[in-house]
Amino acid sequence: MLTVLGEAVVDLAAHGRDGLFAAHPGGSPLNVAVGLARLDRPTALLGRLSSTALGRRLRAHAIANGVDLSAVATDDRPATLAVVSLDGAGAAVYDFYLDGTADWYWAAEELARPPCGTRILHTGSLTALLPPGADLVADLVARLHADGEVLVSLDPNVRPAVVGDPDEARARLLALAAHTHLVKASDDDLAWWFPGMPVEAAAHRLLDTGVGLVVVTRGAAGSVAVTAGRIVRRPARRVTVVDTVGAGDAFTAGLLDALLDADEAAPDRLGTLDTDRLGAVLDHATRVAAITCTRAGADPPRRAEL
Repeated sequence: MLTVLGEAVVDLAAHGRDGLFAAHPGGSPLNVAVGLARLDRPTALLGRLSSTALGRRLRAHAIANGVDLSAVATDDRPATLAVVSLDGAGAAVYDFYLDGTADWYWAAEELARPPCGTRILHTGSLTALLPPGADLVADLVARLHADGEVLVSLDPNVRPAVVGDPDEARARLLALAAHTHLVKASDDDLAWWFPGMPVEAAAHRLLDTGVGLVVVTRGAAGSVAVTAGRIVRRPARRVTVVDTVGAGDAFTAGLLDALLDADEAAPDRLGTLDTDRLGAVLDHATRVAAITCTRAGADPPRRAEL
């Protein structure tokens, strides 16, 4: 079982010439969970879903894609909203509506443990930073890391406009990274997290905290995997981009899927991956993300499409 811990967000995106908004299920953790389930991986969402109409839409989307919701808490607060626009290159820009929404109000008993049989726990994004629940998320991650039975994966997926004091947020993320085995981040994430530091130096800064493998996505420039012993770079795939919504989340799903396929999804094995295996893992994740970029919205591929 793979468990994804974090928010589910309703993306409001303008469509057509009239500019009317349509609501789509989204949020990085939900996107990753759906991406994994579509790759035929048994996947649970450990999240908090609103009981409102929009929350029910998020729930229906997860169920339709085979995501296990048995560990989800239901809350009467509204669903989190993100208004999505695209820049000239088709990259997504988000305006969030977060105050008083269901995703952040964790109770201690809701995060006492992951679902039974969890082999990988992936988390990050807003859930890792926003109060009042971020401390409970960090506590669970620290406990799992100390136990050594579950591979802990982190994607910071930073939204600088909504994380509050940047220095405090950076310190919180670094403390969280110290209790993870795998960090997947974009080059934009690292530029915000470690201002002025080159990508590979930032990756080594994370390795210094105890992370075994750092994977960095760089858009059209491809991706890079960094361990204590090697650096592996792989190119992007040339595709016609419709938009990049959910591309990073699809890459994360492909990355975790590839590690499982290679039988390397164990805390003590990530740092020992050789060049060939790291390259194959990056290529697989890149393929999953590239397909997502060829269609609108967060629409990751199913296993048969690969």
